[in-house]
Amino acid sequence: MAEAITEDDKVSIVSRFLLHAPPGEFNEVFNDVRTLLSDDTLLKDRLSGSFAQYNKDQFTPVRVDGAELAVVISEHNDLGRHRFFDPRSKRSFHFDHLRKEAKDVQPQEFDSKAESWRSAFEAHFSNYVDNYYKHGVCSVFSKYDAGVITIVACIEDHQFQPKNFWNGRWRAQWSLSFSPGSQSKAELRGIVKVQVHYYEDGNVQLVSSKEISEDITVTSENETAKEVVAIVLEAENQYQTGVSENYSTMSETTFKALRRQLPLTRTKIDWGKITGYRIGNEIGGKGDLK
Repeated sequence: MAEAITEDDKVSIVSRFLLHAPPGEFNEVFNDVRTLLSDDTLLKDRLSGSFAQYNKDQFTPVRVDGAELAVVISEHNDLGRHRFFDPRSKRSFHFDHLRKEAKDVQPQEFDSKAESWRSAFEAHFSNYVDNYYKHGVCSVFSKYDAGVITIVACIEDHQFQPKNFWNGRWRAQWSLSFSPGSQSKAELRGIVKVQVHYYEDGNVQLVSSKEISEDITVTSENETAKEVVAIVLEAENQYQTGVSENYSTMSETTFKALRRQLPLTRTKIDWGKITGYRIGNEIGGKGDLK
């Protein structure tokens, strides 16, 4: 006799389904697991943390009432109890992780010790995102602790094209910790991620990420931010080129190896159609990047 699935097992399984939902398809996955679980109380009481983790991991963008630009949901602006901080408007808000809406907007106190650095980085990163991402959102966060300033820039762009059977998201996080007031060396650390789900007459996911590090010399706020964004531009261009080349190679080799050249219908599969959509380039893309 098969062993019954415990409540903890159900929570673990459903949580993994939710956290691995493709970009733009969280609601569909949620509705499916809700039907399978058939227990809304358990879903609300035990799995609300997974809703929040998904949005923070995905850098879900949200527009706060009265703000000109959107802010990303992330671990770096999480104030607890589903409240998040918008560093541009200096306000906090309650975020509904299912509806993906901001409400109960309030002024928020913040640590001003790193604000001049954060503002400089925000200006340069915002200009970069405007130039190289079609629908990009950028948020820059700062922290001051025992004389050390940490700057974290989060970038998100997405294209959801369910009518064309694909959805995709580009995420990047760049962080720098340093002691101001001296021309010291610091390590710029970045991670760039791409996830695309293509599901016309099949089910193919592209999940890729790359970690990057570069040593820089910290000078003034403006010059340091300018140097960092120049490094980011070059690194992300190289990453996108690599992903595009690998995807094109896979269409000619790996994908064909996974399935016979002629299916039972005796009609040749048009593997080039997959890359023909230029999925990767559609996610961002005003300039060479994305």
